[in-house]
Amino acid sequence: MLKYSVSGVLKGMLVFCLFVLPGLFANNATAQFVKGADIGWLDQMEATGYKFYDSTGTQSDCLNILRDHGINAVRLRVWVNPSGDKVNGHCSKNEVVAMALRAKQKGMKVMIDFHYSDSWADPGKQNKPAAWAGHTFSQLLTDVYNHTWEVLDTLKKAGVTPSWVQIGNEIIGGMLWPDGSTSNWTQLGKLLNKGYDAARAVDSSIKVIVHVDQGNDNARCRYFFDNAKTQGVKYDIIGLSYYPFWLGTDYTTTINNLATNMNDMVSRYGKEVMVVEVGGDYTQVQNTYNMLVAVIQKVKAVPNGKGLGVIYWEPEGEKSWSGYQLNCWGADGKPTAALNAFLATFSGLNLYPNPSDIRIYPNPCFGGLLNVEFASPAGTHDVRIYDISGRLIKQQRTTGAFTDAIQLNLRPGLYLVNADTGQPGKLVVR
Repeated sequence: MLKYSVSGVLKGMLVFCLFVLPGLFANNATAQFVKGADIGWLDQMEATGYKFYDSTGTQSDCLNILRDHGINAVRLRVWVNPSGDKVNGHCSKNEVVAMALRAKQKGMKVMIDFHYSDSWADPGKQNKPAAWAGHTFSQLLTDVYNHTWEVLDTLKKAGVTPSWVQIGNEIIGGMLWPDGSTSNWTQLGKLLNKGYDAARAVDSSIKVIVHVDQGNDNARCRYFFDNAKTQGVKYDIIGLSYYPFWLGTDYTTTINNLATNMNDMVSRYGKEVMVVEVGGDYTQVQNTYNMLVAVIQKVKAVPNGKGLGVIYWEPEGEKSWSGYQLNCWGADGKPTAALNAFLATFSGLNLYPNPSDIRIYPNPCFGGLLNVEFASPAGTHDVRIYDISGRLIKQQRTTGAFTDAIQLNLRPGLYLVNADTGQPGKLVVR
C-alpha cells in the first residue's frame, strides 16, 4: 500500500460493485435477521404535519428512510378503543391495518403488539379496556380471543399476514389486571393461551411472542417463564425489552447479562428469542450507535440461529413531537447516525475500513445508498464517486458530522469512491 501526503488531509480510495436488487428484502424475508422499528406514532406524526427527511436533506416517506437504513420489519401496537390523543391515542385496528399495508408494500415484515388496553400497557400498568371493565373472567377470555382474531383476520383479509404476534406487552406482572395478574398464574395462563389460539386460528404460520421487560435480568425472566411453563402457556418466541437508559447504567455494564440471559432462555425453554424493544438517548448518538451494534451482535451470537432480531422502539419519534428521549431522530427531521448501526451489522453489507479514519458501507438495495462514517466530525468531509474510467459522477460534502449517506441511483457496475476525513496532518491512502 502506497502512502503519501496530499493537502494535509487523509483520503481513502476504494472500489465497490453496485448491484441494485429491489426485491432482495421481500424475496429473502424468511431467513433474514430481523432489524425492526416500532412505528406506532408514525401515522399520527404524519397527520399532524411532521415532515421526514433523509440523510441528504430530501423530504421522504419515513418508511423509505428506515428501509434505506437496513430496517426490514415494523412493529405496530394495537389498542382496543383508543382516544384521539396525539401521543397517547390512535393505534386502532383500522390505523394498524393501513400502516401494515404500507410496510408490506415496502417489502417489510410486520409484527402486531396487542396491549389489551385502550392505551399504554407496561410493567407499571395493565389496565383493562373500558368496554371490558365489568366483565367476568370467563367473558375476558372471550374478549381476548375475539379481539385478537378480529384484528388479525382483518389484516389477513386486507392482504397482510403478520409474521409475529405479541400476546400482551411487557407482561412481567401479567395483563388485564387484576384478573390476569401474576398473583393468579392460572388465570394469566388461560388468557395467554386464548390469544395464542386466536392468532393460530387466523393463520398457522404466525409465530406468537410472549414479551417481558429487563431482558438483562435472568432471575426475573426465569421467574416469569418458569411459571408460564408450569401453566402450559403456548408461545413460540421469548420477546425481551432492553433499555440501559431506564436501568440507570451504561450498556457496557449489562450487555453481557443480556447475552447470558438470551442463551439461557433458548436452552432452558427451547424457544427462539428476539429483542423486541431497544432504545438509547437521542442526544448520545455515538453511545446509542455502539449499544445497538453490541445488542445486534449478541442476538446474532445466540446459538443455532435462535436469536431472531432486534427492534428499535419508535426511532422516528422525534423529541419535539413526542417528548420521548430515546428516539433516534434529530430536530432537523433526519435520522441520527445511531440508526446506521442497523447497516453496519447487516450481513448483506460489506465494511470497507480503508483507512481506519473512514468506514464505508455500500447498501446495494432499493436504488443504492452509500453510508460513510468518519472518526471525527471536525472539518469538512468530501465524498466523490467515479466510474471505472475515472469520470466524477457524484460528489457530496458534509461539515461538522461524523456520518453521511449518499443516495446512489446508479446502474449496476464497478465504481470508485474517494473520501476524506477533514483531519489535518494525515496521509493519503490509495
